[in-house]
Amino acid sequence: MFKNAIVRKPCKAMIEGLSDADLGEPDFEKACAQHDDYIEALKECGLEVMVLEANEDYPDSCFVEDPALMTPHCAILTNPGAISRRGEVALIKDAVSSFYENVERIISPGFVEAGDIMMVGDHYYIGLSARTNQQGADQMIAILEKYGMTGSVVTLSEVLHLKTGLGYLENNNLVACGEFLAKPEFQKYDIIEIDPQMSYSANSVWINATVLVPKGYSTTVQAIIKAGYAVREVNVSEYRKIDGGLSCLSLRF
Repeated sequence: MFKNAIVRKPCKAMIEGLSDADLGEPDFEKACAQHDDYIEALKECGLEVMVLEANEDYPDSCFVEDPALMTPHCAILTNPGAISRRGEVALIKDAVSSFYENVERIISPGFVEAGDIMMVGDHYYIGLSARTNQQGADQMIAILEKYGMTGSVVTLSEVLHLKTGLGYLENNNLVACGEFLAKPEFQKYDIIEIDPQMSYSANSVWINATVLVPKGYSTTVQAIIKAGYAVREVNVSEYRKIDGGLSCLSLRF
């Protein structure tokens, strides 16, 4: 069960955020309203939410998932592969340290963005991507093992981050699409297959028995409900325009 979440308000500079989505420029006012609803959804799931102020120096800083990994035993500050995002680690450090005594750090030449990391119990799958390299994954696994956890790498070829196409829903259930459907490391899970046209909704988030699903993906919603979960839809259309999803917008622990 998760008890806490950390989020950061979007900044007006978000229109300059990193993106390959080609979906147009995000509407800042709409993004703010969507972020407020996202916070409300986290609270509905029973979380205490720490809300950090927007920072105009870092357009992507509302995506707080990437600069830190929160585990049951320690927090790990990452080292983002995107150069423009590396300063976000210092931004999140104090908030993370307020909850954890044990705070570790990934250092160059290792690079990791935590959007590439999926937790399944005490095991962490780490995607090797354009933003996370082998050196960073090796450091991450060494830190996890130091605290009695484990990690393994997954090579990516189609998506930005591991959790772009995967979401672990607990109880051995995994939403997945695209390249992840055939990967041998995930065949032991009960896979809820996401239609390629609905691939964005693979980034759904389990929080205390409720699954947050991007609004507008009814087929995914029905499949997750059929698997036995309560669903809360959250509209994150403006974040999709800058390559962000539901998991990206919070640290949950």
